[in-house]
Amino acid sequence: MLDDNMKAQLQGYLGRLAGPIELVPTLDATPASAELSQLLSDIASLSDLVTVVEVDDPAAPAPSFAVRARGTEARIRFAGIPMGHEFTSLVLALLQVGGYPPKVTPELVAQIAALPGDLVFETFISLSCQNCPDVVQALNLMAVINSRIRHTMVDGALYQDEVSRRQVMAVPSVFLNGAPFGQGRMGLEEIIAKLDTGAAAREAAAMSGKAPYDVLVVGGGPAGAAAAIYAARKGIRTGVAAERFGGQVLDTLGIENFISVTETQGPKLAAALEQHVRSYDVDIMNLQRAEALVPGDLIEVRFRDGGSVKARSVVLATGARWREMNVPGEAEYRNRGVAYCPHCDGPLFKGKPVAVIGGGNSGVEAAIDLAGIVSHVTLIEFDTALRADAVLTRKLHSLPNVTVITGALTTEVTGDGERVTGLLYKDRSSGASHAVPLAGIFVQIGLVPNTDWLKGTVKLSPRGEIEVDARGQTSVPGVFAAGDCTTVPFKQIVIAVGEGAKAALGAFDHLIRMPVSAAA
Repeated sequence: MLDDNMKAQLQGYLGRLAGPIELVPTLDATPASAELSQLLSDIASLSDLVTVVEVDDPAAPAPSFAVRARGTEARIRFAGIPMGHEFTSLVLALLQVGGYPPKVTPELVAQIAALPGDLVFETFISLSCQNCPDVVQALNLMAVINSRIRHTMVDGALYQDEVSRRQVMAVPSVFLNGAPFGQGRMGLEEIIAKLDTGAAAREAAAMSGKAPYDVLVVGGGPAGAAAAIYAARKGIRTGVAAERFGGQVLDTLGIENFISVTETQGPKLAAALEQHVRSYDVDIMNLQRAEALVPGDLIEVRFRDGGSVKARSVVLATGARWREMNVPGEAEYRNRGVAYCPHCDGPLFKGKPVAVIGGGNSGVEAAIDLAGIVSHVTLIEFDTALRADAVLTRKLHSLPNVTVITGALTTEVTGDGERVTGLLYKDRSSGASHAVPLAGIFVQIGLVPNTDWLKGTVKLSPRGEIEVDARGQTSVPGVFAAGDCTTVPFKQIVIAVGEGAKAALGAFDHLIRMPVSAAA
């Protein structure tokens, strides 16, 4: 099951175990159970502290296995074979159950330990989903810390009947005590905030009591991370307020054009960015969505949960989000057949017909990837020709289960009240309307900047992008901007990093040239 390279790496990790652990399988006669049995045997062969224990548990799903410290009750279970993106989740579960200390603050550990009640979580994932491991690892960690928490990872591709019964149409999908808890990427802090209802108010009060920053960065993507690092290296008081550290990079699967890094994945790069920022004296405030910018000698930024902070200068790096079609049915069936991440949600539509909206690189790449999973892909492009690179277009047209429709305007998403059943589109040349029966729709039509909250404060372009000069300066003195939320062309990670650095240097230059006000 594991090749020699993976075995060598895993053996090195298992050398960090502080105590004995047990792997408790529940198997049946399927090929998946045979694969799982081999995986567990491989793991146990790599350490004397790991044992496979046969226990009859009729309530446990098959194939699955629990991870427990010897002599204790199991609180973590994997229903499926945690390879692919979830292999890291397995390794961390083994280490943490075996006594290896987690890399979280003592404050978070105390907050998790104090959560009341019996909390039974189930997370439906796909092994190709780059967002799922964060959720799985966070809930596993919580189960290690708090004895009243249980967590099961469920591979949706392996448990299709359960996916249908729970009406899971997007991953990760988390259930708490049998009821829906959340969908999409959630970090540890976000999950805790949903459970600890007083956490947001406490954080807001703490933020409002902070001393003013020299530079406040709003946003935690590549531009925001670079701005924070460059500001902190100047020795000035620097803060970062981000809704989620990593931004769009977290939703990017393969990255092959970040200079000096031959190949990486979005979540891995996002983690490296955050680690780099944390290596400096930077105050990071997560789960914070900005709602208002108030100019002045001290610029104030107000946040959704009621907190606010002030700074002598601000770098806006709020990035962008997926553009929506804005047609009837899209919002109603979001996460019930309408999806935006083919890598994450594609496996849930195995053997079913789907559509991809958009003929740029993202849309064509999505169609190519999905064609290997689903029964048929219909790609719908508004323009009269695909806009993707020629090499991608040639690959797409070579696939037998793909239909390309150009010059088409999607007009409606149709459904039965529970899930998507198809879409309607209009032929732009003839005006004729057509219906396409579908199980899923993947929207890939570009990005829209996260700048709605800035309207009337800083000058925006007709497309809603923040207008900046060559130094990253906006129309408001002391307020700079960088990355995909600005008018700088070519939305690329490497460009965002450079623009973030430039904006921070611009902010520092602004600070050393301005008189220090009495307020500051």
